[in-house]
Amino acid sequence: MATGTTARYDGLADWYDARYVAGAEPHQPGLLELVGPGSGPCLDIGCGTGRNFETIRASGRSVVGLDFSADQLRLARTRTDGPLMVADAAVLPFADASFDTAMVMWISTDVDDFTKVVQEATRVLRPDGVLVVYGVHPCFNGPHVLWNEDGSRLVHPSYRQGGWPEESPYWGDGIRRHVGMHHVPLATYLNAFLTPALTLERFEEPDPVGVPYSLAVRARRSS
Repeated sequence: MATGTTARYDGLADWYDARYVAGAEPHQPGLLELVGPGSGPCLDIGCGTGRNFETIRASGRSVVGLDFSADQLRLARTRTDGPLMVADAAVLPFADASFDTAMVMWISTDVDDFTKVVQEATRVLRPDGVLVVYGVHPCFNGPHVLWNEDGSRLVHPSYRQGGWPEESPYWGDGIRRHVGMHHVPLATYLNAFLTPALTLERFEEPDPVGVPYSLAVRARRSS
């Protein structure tokens, strides 16, 4: 996923899917419970290769997938016969109040303006619609973090430097090495949700043990 003119994940879909999706648990930790039961179409913003489609269906909803990478959507098509589209998360191609549920999945570090993405996801929700944002924990997962073998993390002072950092020698061979990572400090991340249009319901650090690497938010569109 990306905003702008270049889809950084194009050409990486097969590698990404083999590493992060194929053979993974059907539901990411806590996601099904966070979304809760519902019905109707759910807009999966940053759907990638469709990792969360099974969760959406298990909640009682149907899939509408959106990603900036056509290469990612090529594999997503193997996981749904529902609508899929290439689009920018910061300029969603939908009218106001189009969905009862929207999910923003793992893209805070892939977009130039996370706040704009949250605003757009909120805009397309109907009154009382559910918004779930799930992805990188700004404090313990990012270009400023070194993962140690014992599960601990070393956080560098560059935590306070938002934006697209230069490559660091400790990044390893994961997704950061391939597409980079736009860091959003925690305060900036949380401030994206401070709007009268949203009622915040829950914050979660879904990982069951150890230092969390993900952060999730559930909110509701105000009437």
